[in-house]
Amino acid sequence: MPNLIELLELYGVFIVFAIVLVEQGGLPIPAFPVLVVSGALAADGGISWPACIVVAMAACLLADLFWFRAGRYYGVGVLRLLCKISLSPDSCVSQTEDKFARFGAKSLIVSKFIPGFNIVASPMSGALGVSTPRFIAFSMAGSLLWSGSGVALGAYFYKSVDQLLDTMSAMGSTALFVVLTLLGLFVLYKFVERRRFQRDQSIARISIAELASLIDDGHQPLIVDARSNIAQQLEAPIPGAVMFDACDAAGFMVGLDKDRHIIVYCSCPNDFTAAQVARQFLSNGFHRTRPLKGGLDAWNAHRS
Repeated sequence: MPNLIELLELYGVFIVFAIVLVEQGGLPIPAFPVLVVSGALAADGGISWPACIVVAMAACLLADLFWFRAGRYYGVGVLRLLCKISLSPDSCVSQTEDKFARFGAKSLIVSKFIPGFNIVASPMSGALGVSTPRFIAFSMAGSLLWSGSGVALGAYFYKSVDQLLDTMSAMGSTALFVVLTLLGLFVLYKFVERRRFQRDQSIARISIAELASLIDDGHQPLIVDARSNIAQQLEAPIPGAVMFDACDAAGFMVGLDKDRHIIVYCSCPNDFTAAQVARQFLSNGFHRTRPLKGGLDAWNAHRS
């Protein structure tokens, strides 16, 4: 195995650009540690720290613009695709929508420090119609803050980083095996966590065919839209649906008939939000509450 320090000294700027671009493109490859190592090498004069920051910002901007344009042209479709391939798809969309609704495009400044939020923030900006100059400004500010922080940390703790690199270089292929093992354990942990979470969210769902039968039979089910305000801007609701007020759930339920069929839907993977809201109804005595299996996608497919 070539000496890691020599490799970074020879090809450091190109390595930084490539790894940052791949990570910002969506693959679970940690780029921030590479920036830290680059900062440590810059403190020793082995690499140019301004060049590292510039190429990291360039890689971030390229990836951000790609996802921004994808969000602009494909809307919610690209958001759902990203969340499906995410390590935490169940809460990916809902958590991102909450953050974006609170801070808007300014959230791009800190999005790269938040796992899961970073990759979805750019296409969401495009889908919501954020102007290109405004997006580029916030994206560049966030890229500068993120890459500059990594390089600065490496420069400040360069002695400790150098010792770690020396140890890894001496270990040779063993170091690579340890890194890959840790990465594999992390992915396994996220998978087990996801499965456990899905079991905790298990609740009887209603199919789109069953919902259609309820409507045709004159039961007049109450259809509750559990999506966030951002999601409601991106896609039209089911006709006649009532918007759920998560901030005043108790007030929302006041006066509702507890014997009425209540169907809750969302547009997130595994009906995550709909299941959460349905549990609130069930815990308050609405025993005929069920989340809609497949959510808004199932409804739209049924209508088409």
